[in-house]
Amino acid sequence: MKLPGGMNIQQMMQQAQKMQEQMNRDMTALRVDASAGGGMVRVEMNGHKDILVLRIEPEATGDVEMLQDLILAAINECNRKVDESLQSRLGNALGGLNIPGLG
Repeated sequence: MKLPGGMNIQQMMQQAQKMQEQMNRDMTALRVDASAGGGMVRVEMNGHKDILVLRIEPEATGDVEMLQDLILAAINECNRKVDESLQSRLGNALGGLNIPGLG
């Protein structure tokens, strides 16, 4: 079936699937990191938001509540960076099209 402009729906779906597969590979390869407490806690995650590295300096272990806050801060910052990267990559892939709910 052809759409106005001559585009075949099947071709369009195949192209969308290829773009999705490429995005999945890109997000698997993406690495972001963040730190909190002046580097006392450091987190690294991939584009799927899987935590790959969690480093805690020994000095940070004295106050459990502070340590918990630092870990959460570093994880949340990594999440924000992944979201920014995904939004940027999607925007580039879609030619700058703004998608509601992604930003």
